[in-house]
Amino acid sequence: MGAHEIRIRLGGVSRQRAYQITSRADFPKPVADLAQGKVWLTEDVEAWMKVHRRDIDDPDD
Repeated sequence: MGAHEIRIRLGGVSRQRAYQITSRADFPKPVADLAQGKVWLTEDVEAWMKVHRRDIDDPDD
């Protein structure tokens, strides 16, 4: 899953907010860094979202 798909899964957050989230130390590491951007395993992102949903809804985090 790329950054655009992550933005959609997070409810249509901005590119900046998606970058903030994917840069968090507790966010899964990307499995590849391609010319078009980083790629994460869908399962890793989904598991992270289940645990951190409240955190990502709070922009002051």
